[in-house]
Amino acid sequence: MSAVAAFDLTGRRVWVAGHRGMVGQALVRRLQIENCDLVAPRERIDLRRQAAVEAWMDETRPDLVFVAAAKVGGIHANDTRPAEFLYDNLMIETNIIEAARQAGTAKLVFLGSSCIYPKIAPQPISEDALLTGPLEPTNEWYAIAKIAGIKLCQAYRKQYGLDFISAQPTNLYGPFDNFDLNSSHVLPALVRKAHEAKQAGADSFTIWGSGTPLREFLHVDDLADALVFLAKNYSDGEIVNIGSGDEVAIGDLARLIARTVGFEGAVHTDATKPDGTPRKRLDTRKLEGLGWRPSIGLDQGVARVYQWYCENVVARETGAATAA
Repeated sequence: MSAVAAFDLTGRRVWVAGHRGMVGQALVRRLQIENCDLVAPRERIDLRRQAAVEAWMDETRPDLVFVAAAKVGGIHANDTRPAEFLYDNLMIETNIIEAARQAGTAKLVFLGSSCIYPKIAPQPISEDALLTGPLEPTNEWYAIAKIAGIKLCQAYRKQYGLDFISAQPTNLYGPFDNFDLNSSHVLPALVRKAHEAKQAGADSFTIWGSGTPLREFLHVDDLADALVFLAKNYSDGEIVNIGSGDEVAIGDLARLIARTVGFEGAVHTDATKPDGTPRKRLDTRKLEGLGWRPSIGLDQGVARVYQWYCENVVARETGAATAA
């Protein structure tokens, strides 16, 4: 790991690519307490189009770029739209990374994913597990795109000497998440299922799979803090894991969410649906060694998310239904 001077954000022009998404919005919130100049396109840019990205970057010349833009989704979305997940993510990341090189960007932080690691990997998963075994088939398209982004950052560092780094977060949740049952990740999907079961007076709700897979969850505000920390304090081609250090079985997570929501019925499992990777917890010793740790526990984080869901998603949908 290279010993380098801290990257001072004071007066820097910073672009969060994907600033409208869950991670992007968390990054913007976190960066607002820094003495930097946040820049963003006045109109939406299709990041899959090279000319549009290069024109924006040439005009803006950001000093620091966070690549938080991506097409994301859960098992169902990945499994049914593989071409979109591979093509869109490849184009987004390659366009931004190359445009950053052309624009003379001083630092770039590429956001990967814990799904880059093999389906069966020693637990907790250390950074050197990358490319040591087959991927989880239900999200391999997204994973392959993210691996390509990591390798592109490493290649640009090697060939051009650019300070481009990559961070790999565990499963994320937080405000502005996707709560659509057809395309969401597990935690927001469970929040919606539990809430709707409570509202309907149902005696149970059903979760995908056996409920036994173990997962690690990180609140998006903790992720944003970690990414800013790395931008300031890390400069190396080696990837860095970002996680909470705790794991929970999906069935236990569903029951935690049910308690938070106030749903008193049963939680059933559907073994005909896929489980995905049996266990996935990241080894975060590298990041901890640099001096960063998370601050939002799962109980607290789930309570915050449910409050946000009620005040935003439920309120919006209820208002729309009333207006109709």
